[in-house]
Amino acid sequence: MKICIIGQGYIGLPTAALFAKNGCNVLGVDIDEEIVNNLNKGKIHIEEPGIGDIIKKAVEKNVYHASMNPEKSDVFIITVPTPYIKENYSCDLSYVIAACNEILDYVEKGNTIIVESTIAPMSTDNIIKPIFEDKGFIIGEDIYLAHCPERVLPGQIINELINNDRIVGGITPLCSDKAAEVYSIFVKGNIMKTEAKTAELSKCMENTFRDVNIALANELAKISAEIGVNALDVIKLANKHPRVNIHSPGPGVGGHCLAIDPYFIYALAPDTAKIIKLARDTNKSMPSFVSEYVEKILDTEKDAKIAILGVSYKGNTGDTRESPAFEIINLLKNKYTLSIHDPHVENDNYESFEDATKDASLCLILSDHDQFKNLDYDYIFNNMKNPIIFDTKNIIEDVPNNITLYNFGNLYKI
Repeated sequence: MKICIIGQGYIGLPTAALFAKNGCNVLGVDIDEEIVNNLNKGKIHIEEPGIGDIIKKAVEKNVYHASMNPEKSDVFIITVPTPYIKENYSCDLSYVIAACNEILDYVEKGNTIIVESTIAPMSTDNIIKPIFEDKGFIIGEDIYLAHCPERVLPGQIINELINNDRIVGGITPLCSDKAAEVYSIFVKGNIMKTEAKTAELSKCMENTFRDVNIALANELAKISAEIGVNALDVIKLANKHPRVNIHSPGPGVGGHCLAIDPYFIYALAPDTAKIIKLARDTNKSMPSFVSEYVEKILDTEKDAKIAILGVSYKGNTGDTRESPAFEIINLLKNKYTLSIHDPHVENDNYESFEDATKDASLCLILSDHDQFKNLDYDYIFNNMKNPIIFDTKNIIEDVPNNITLYNFGNLYKI
């Protein structure tokens, strides 16, 4: 089976790797020429365990190659970004539409076309299906169209692509069957068949559920800081209840899905989706909340140096998509001197831990990398101007007496 995957990013490349590993001939299509050239040398551009070795071996065995153009294939899988339109919060399908138009001249009768990109409910029926119908194809007879959303965690993508249950939403039942056959090549979890619009809303609702829960924790942190209660202790005790699972508060919500998908639902029913919008507003307010407390910690020290520890939204990865760290940096950069350190993100302007923290008045932790859970406290005490840590990810349990630690549990003490 030949499979053409449009988009070789955090979803497209791991998906390509697994199909290639399991006996398929895979073409990975991307618009970035440098990425394409490196992939054809077996070099990957994302930090994700296991993928590099698979792609390298697939290139050597000639079962994977990358290109800037599609080719005739048995299966086409679209994994391009779907941002939201800021003016009305609706799903921006321009990349998906462009990908569909790009493969049109290569699609033949009998092909299966799968959209993995997260899209708003009814997008497959109302927008994607007509693109192929206008070309003369009858969906469910000539070609088979389905929406099959990805549901993976950065840092665990290979394991979760294989073992997670998979939603397959076809335009017709036969479309669902054909898409399910494709994923059965490597998926060990249950493959659950449904219709496209149900699959679309299910994916959006999964991330909306998490966004609302995070917003509840963030609102609790704000309330606790205001009234003088330790929010982390409250969460720890409340979660002892067998049916309660409050998330941990943080500096905001990042990632291509979690920070965006709720808007796709809200845009379709803005007068009804009130909780969804309030949750988004709460989570989007957290960078300002963090910035406000940074100013309170530093008080009158207006030209202070701050060591920013981490910019990726997900710990132990280099994934910075929609990371709230960047908004926090923008809010602080005109007031303080910022030195940024992230061991997982390549950037010539970022510094080593030692250089970033030297003479700093504050360590601001914005990513939950393992390296930040046990910092060199002797170095911090001896080399920082003021040995103060503000841990917005709540990952440090204790520090020596000569270090001051703030987190979302004790902000009321400032």
